[in-house]
Amino acid sequence: MYITLETDYAVRIVYCLAKENKRMDAAEISEKTDVTLRFSLKILRKLVGGGLVRSFKGVGGGYELAKPAAEISLKDVLEVIEGPYLISRCNGSEFDCPRKDSYPCVFHHIFQDISDEVNAKLARHTFDKLSKK
Repeated sequence: MYITLETDYAVRIVYCLAKENKRMDAAEISEKTDVTLRFSLKILRKLVGGGLVRSFKGVGGGYELAKPAAEISLKDVLEVIEGPYLISRCNGSEFDCPRKDSYPCVFHHIFQDISDEVNAKLARHTFDKLSKK
Protein backbone atom coordinates (compact mmCIF):
# COMPACT_ATOMS: atom_id res chain seq x y z
CA MET A 1 0.00 0.00 0.00
CA TYR A 2 1.48 3.33 -1.07
CA ILE A 3 0.36 6.93 -1.06
CA THR A 4 -0.47 8.06 -4.57
CA LEU A 5 2.02 9.91 -6.75
CA GLU A 6 -0.31 12.91 -6.57
CA THR A 7 -0.01 12.97 -2.76
CA ASP A 8 3.76 12.57 -2.99
CA TYR A 9 3.88 15.59 -5.30
CA ALA A 10 1.48 17.57 -3.09
CA VAL A 11 3.80 17.00 -0.12
CA ARG A 12 6.73 18.26 -2.21
CA ILE A 13 4.78 21.35 -3.27
CA VAL A 14 3.75 22.27 0.28
CA TYR A 15 7.31 21.59 1.46
CA CYS A 16 8.64 23.90 -1.27
CA LEU A 17 6.28 26.70 -0.25
CA ALA A 18 7.19 26.23 3.43
CA LYS A 19 10.93 26.13 2.72
CA GLU A 20 10.93 29.15 0.40
CA ASN A 21 8.52 31.04 2.70
CA LYS A 22 7.42 33.41 -0.06
CA ARG A 23 4.86 33.71 -2.84
CA MET A 24 5.87 31.63 -5.84
CA ASP A 25 4.40 31.20 -9.30
CA ALA A 26 3.41 27.77 -10.56
CA ALA A 27 6.34 27.54 -13.00
CA GLU A 28 8.85 28.14 -10.21
CA ILE A 29 7.14 25.60 -7.96
CA SER A 30 7.12 23.10 -10.82
CA GLU A 31 10.81 23.61 -11.47
CA LYS A 32 11.86 23.34 -7.82
CA THR A 33 9.76 20.24 -7.13
CA ASP A 34 10.35 18.38 -10.40
CA VAL A 35 6.60 18.10 -10.92
CA THR A 36 5.30 18.97 -14.37
CA LEU A 37 3.60 22.35 -14.61
CA ARG A 38 0.31 20.81 -15.64
CA PHE A 39 0.27 18.39 -12.68
CA SER A 40 1.48 21.14 -10.32
CA LEU A 41 -1.48 23.32 -11.31
CA LYS A 42 -3.91 20.45 -10.74
CA ILE A 43 -2.47 19.77 -7.29
CA LEU A 44 -2.31 23.46 -6.40
CA ARG A 45 -6.03 23.77 -7.18
CA LYS A 46 -6.76 20.97 -4.71
CA LEU A 47 -4.47 22.49 -2.08
CA VAL A 48 -6.20 25.86 -2.51
CA GLY A 49 -9.62 24.19 -2.28
CA GLY A 50 -8.50 22.39 0.87
CA GLY A 51 -7.43 25.62 2.51
CA LEU A 52 -3.72 24.80 2.72
CA VAL A 53 -2.54 27.12 -0.05
CA ARG A 54 -3.73 30.55 -1.14
CA SER A 55 -3.61 31.73 -4.75
CA PHE A 56 -3.17 35.25 -6.09
CA LYS A 57 -4.00 36.32 -9.63
CA GLY A 58 -2.38 38.88 -11.87
CA VAL A 59 1.04 40.52 -11.83
CA GLY A 60 2.85 39.45 -8.69
CA GLY A 61 0.40 36.59 -8.29
CA GLY A 62 1.27 33.06 -7.39
CA TYR A 63 0.85 30.72 -4.47
CA GLU A 64 1.74 30.74 -0.81
CA LEU A 65 0.75 28.79 2.27
CA ALA A 66 -2.68 29.79 3.56
CA LYS A 67 -1.58 29.41 7.18
CA PRO A 68 1.68 29.07 9.07
CA ALA A 69 3.76 26.00 8.23
CA ALA A 70 3.48 24.96 11.89
CA GLU A 71 -0.26 24.50 11.33
CA ILE A 72 0.07 22.25 8.26
CA SER A 73 0.94 18.59 8.73
CA LEU A 74 1.55 15.64 6.46
CA LYS A 75 -1.88 14.39 7.57
CA ASP A 76 -3.49 17.62 6.30
CA VAL A 77 -1.93 17.25 2.85
CA LEU A 78 -2.81 13.57 2.60
CA GLU A 79 -6.43 14.29 3.56
CA VAL A 80 -6.80 17.11 1.03
CA ILE A 81 -5.56 14.92 -1.81
CA GLU A 82 -6.79 11.44 -0.85
CA GLY A 83 -9.33 11.89 1.94
CA PRO A 84 -9.04 10.53 5.46
CA TYR A 85 -6.51 7.74 5.99
CA LEU A 86 -8.15 4.49 7.02
CA ILE A 87 -6.51 1.09 6.81
CA SER A 88 -9.89 -0.54 6.14
CA ARG A 89 -13.09 0.65 4.50
CA CYS A 90 -15.04 -0.76 7.44
CA ASN A 91 -13.90 2.25 9.49
CA GLY A 92 -15.21 4.76 6.96
CA SER A 93 -18.44 6.63 7.49
CA GLU A 94 -19.76 5.61 4.05
CA PHE A 95 -19.45 1.87 4.78
CA ASP A 96 -22.24 0.24 6.76
CA CYS A 97 -20.89 -2.99 8.20
CA PRO A 98 -23.66 -5.60 8.32
CA ARG A 99 -21.97 -7.29 11.32
CA LYS A 100 -21.42 -4.24 13.52
CA ASP A 101 -24.45 -4.83 15.77
CA SER A 102 -25.27 -8.52 15.59
CA TYR A 103 -21.81 -10.07 15.46
CA PRO A 104 -18.94 -8.01 16.92
CA CYS A 105 -16.02 -7.76 14.54
CA VAL A 106 -12.65 -7.74 16.33
CA PHE A 107 -10.94 -6.42 13.20
CA HIS A 108 -12.97 -3.20 13.15
CA HIS A 109 -11.37 -2.04 16.40
CA ILE A 110 -7.89 -3.23 15.46
CA PHE A 111 -8.03 -1.44 12.10
CA GLN A 112 -9.35 1.71 13.77
CA ASP A 113 -6.49 1.67 16.30
CA ILE A 114 -3.92 1.28 13.51
CA SER A 115 -5.54 4.08 11.49
CA ASP A 116 -5.56 6.34 14.56
CA GLU A 117 -1.85 5.68 15.20
CA VAL A 118 -0.87 6.42 11.61
CA ASN A 119 -2.96 9.61 11.59
CA ALA A 120 -1.41 10.76 14.88
CA LYS A 121 2.11 10.23 13.51
CA LEU A 122 1.30 12.05 10.27
CA ALA A 123 -0.17 14.95 12.27
CA ARG A 124 3.04 15.31 14.32
CA HIS A 125 5.09 16.06 11.19
CA THR A 126 4.42 19.71 10.44
CA PHE A 127 5.99 21.65 7.61
CA ASP A 128 7.75 24.15 9.87
CA LYS A 129 9.83 21.28 11.29
CA LEU A 130 10.26 19.56 7.92
CA SER A 131 11.38 22.71 6.14
CA LYS A 132 14.27 23.12 8.60
CA LYS A 133 15.79 19.75 7.68
